[in-house]
Amino acid sequence: MRKTEHYETAAEDRLPFMQKFAYGLGMLANNLQAAAVGALPIILNLGLKMDPRLVGLLGSIPRLFDAFIDPIVGHVSDNTRTRWGRRRPLIFWGAILSGIIFALMWQLYPGHTQMFYFWVFLAASVIFFTAYAIFSIPLVGYGYELTPDYHERTRLMGFSNIMGQIAWLLAPFFYEFIYNKNIFAGEFGAVRGARTLAMIIGGSIIVLGVMPALFTKERMRLPPPDTEGTLQSVAKFFKRFVATWKSRPFLKLCLATFLIFNGYQLGSSFTFYNMTYYLFGGDESRASHLFKWFGITSSLATFAIIWLTTWMSTKIGKRRTFFIMTFVSLFGFVAKWFTYNPEHPYLLLLSAPLISFGIGSLFTVAGAMVADVCDLDELNTGERREGMYGAIYWWMVKLGMAAASLIFGYLLNATGFDVALKTVQPARTLYLMRACDCGIPLVASAIAILAVLTYEITEGRAHQIRTELEARRGKLVSTARQTEPADDAD
Repeated sequence: MRKTEHYETAAEDRLPFMQKFAYGLGMLANNLQAAAVGALPIILNLGLKMDPRLVGLLGSIPRLFDAFIDPIVGHVSDNTRTRWGRRRPLIFWGAILSGIIFALMWQLYPGHTQMFYFWVFLAASVIFFTAYAIFSIPLVGYGYELTPDYHERTRLMGFSNIMGQIAWLLAPFFYEFIYNKNIFAGEFGAVRGARTLAMIIGGSIIVLGVMPALFTKERMRLPPPDTEGTLQSVAKFFKRFVATWKSRPFLKLCLATFLIFNGYQLGSSFTFYNMTYYLFGGDESRASHLFKWFGITSSLATFAIIWLTTWMSTKIGKRRTFFIMTFVSLFGFVAKWFTYNPEHPYLLLLSAPLISFGIGSLFTVAGAMVADVCDLDELNTGERREGMYGAIYWWMVKLGMAAASLIFGYLLNATGFDVALKTVQPARTLYLMRACDCGIPLVASAIAILAVLTYEITEGRAHQIRTELEARRGKLVSTARQTEPADDAD
């Protein structure tokens, strides 16, 4: 334990509630897309009877393309200059495009071959992820620049993540909606349910996604970029892309996020299968009901966890908060293994809050840390590159999601799972699916803790960076009152 400087947030650095709320609505739209994209592909396998390997490819290939295009969009948003700012026009049009395309891409009808579904959905997914990048990458970068204060950044990330969490609270109802036989009866009722749900979600994305563009103000007023040719612009993009990868604090955050988020995603991909075939003997309706309550329990716990993360971070530091929250989640994954009990299936709900500590706190504390890294980058380079940092940060997440989606299909087949067997899955298959569900995120989260041990931007260092930047810009340094030193390992 050592003493560290602690600073209160100056009044001028606090964001008005309406700006936080509008930005939070944008994050809700962003998470709604992510939640739906993660939930609906199960229809391709269980509804349209596609091979899990093809479904895995459909999940991974578009995300690889998305990961490729994200840095380009980030670079464009950093260098865009309009009367409405750098980010807001892209957020506005990106929300509209991604909402429309999302609604259309799920309009799949039975009666075609697997390869027909594969190529049609692949093409639609590539178009969707392009539009999604145009919306999401400027939105993320926008959050990094809305306030210069070390703690207000955490509060903004916490507030927006609480609002974004509503999407994950709704996600379990997606399964219940599409599997509701009273509304969507027949062999392909779930497929019709998916088509209907996609239209609802697409409209919601448009309405919610445009709010940050309409009701917030950009803080950074930057000079126009130098006029340059195509080759010069391409060369500058690659130079800035490479420079971003040289930031050691940033790479540690990327690695930790990659491990926690994508380890969780890969493991949880098995949860619905485990509920269906291990707990309920193949009954998808009962499994979807439990899955709904597992998701609700996790989401409700996450609301409290985000609030707790925000409060703790302003008291004991971002890094220490990260350690505590991630460590608690390790116990959750162990508990999940022991609460898989066919005789008492709802016992599984006890593990949900503990698991949520890691994934629930991740984007609040890590997002605030990336904002601090952007200040350090400006100090070193003289440029504001929130878009590039946000793009590469999520590039790592999406690259991992692509790998997780691809690996899931092969892992599912490796367990011996066969949808044609319906309710009679081998005991070894059921064991291996549970091992993947609990073991993969457990190991990944433990490694993530090690990755952040040497993260070096403390609160005192962040305040020093800000002071130097504002002096360089010719502005007065904000007069935040320094309080008594506090114990902090950050």
